[in-house]
Amino acid sequence: MPKIKGAVLLDSVKSIKARGGDAELSRIVASLNGNARAIFEGPIYPWEWYPLDAFTDFLEADIRETAGGNPEALIARSEKVIETQLRGIYRVFVKLGSPGYVVKRIASVHQTYFEGTEIIPEVDDAASGATVKYIGFKGRHRILGYAIIGFYRKALEISGAKQIAVRFSVPISDDAPYSELIITWA
Repeated sequence: MPKIKGAVLLDSVKSIKARGGDAELSRIVASLNGNARAIFEGPIYPWEWYPLDAFTDFLEADIRETAGGNPEALIARSEKVIETQLRGIYRVFVKLGSPGYVVKRIASVHQTYFEGTEIIPEVDDAASGATVKYIGFKGRHRILGYAIIGFYRKALEISGAKQIAVRFSVPISDDAPYSELIITWA
């Protein structure tokens, strides 16, 4: 069963509190069931591993409660999170290299936040493109696709890439052996 690092959960909680305060967070948590609710009602530790299913339930509840069920809202929300990170302590990641370097770096960072998954970037700087395979996600984790798109799109934008396109050729929702992200830039 895939797991996710508590630091990601804490970033999401912080983002919700900044956007809508404690009341919005409480409403989202109250809409959860079972294990997900217990996790988000209790203390979350950045170094601990948590079930990915609980996190995706939380993201689904957030979108249901605050975005009218439109999962694409998660793209813009994840762009805000990554922008804060990449303009802060992680700014060196987007300033040191080509867009291909940024793609590899984001894939590498994502790998440290997920347990029980594999993330394989293949970059072709000459063709201004990359594919990133995500192995280990199930169809029920589909909401993560929107967050992933936002992370790559914003990181590439900050690095100076133009004409950025990010889409899944094999979406997480397909419940295939792997999901595949296609990224292009100019």
